[in-house]
Amino acid sequence: MFKRYRFFGFTLLELLVVISIIGILLAVGAVAFSNAQKKGRDSRRRSDMKSLQNAFEQYYAQNGSYADCDTMADENISGGHQATKDPKTGVLYTDANCSVATDHSSYCVCAELETGGGNSSDGSCNWTTDPNSNYFCVQNLQ
Repeated sequence: MFKRYRFFGFTLLELLVVISIIGILLAVGAVAFSNAQKKGRDSRRRSDMKSLQNAFEQYYAQNGSYADCDTMADENISGGHQATKDPKTGVLYTDANCSVATDHSSYCVCAELETGGGNSSDGSCNWTTDPNSNYFCVQNLQ
């Protein structure tokens, strides 16, 4: 007498629950990916600072004093400024936070970090042990 229809599929409520779970997972994944990118760029900045320090010390060994930042970087890093650009902004480290003493006896060069964990409170080599500092700096070894 009565025909019973059987509908196959999902209810609207089931679809909304699944879509909201997928949205939450995507949001969490995007935040984790963003943090991983920031940490990767900071690692690159630290490596670039060490490369600059090595280049500046090589210049000092060859010339007996330090010169301006651009000269030392150009002469001692293969590829010119390619190794001294910030990975996010593309700004040269030697243009942003690099200083040489007027008597060419010392230098300081810094990179601003995105995730903290630096060794300086600002781009002027004001050393700190605060783990939330945003600058990683190197200075002369001589």
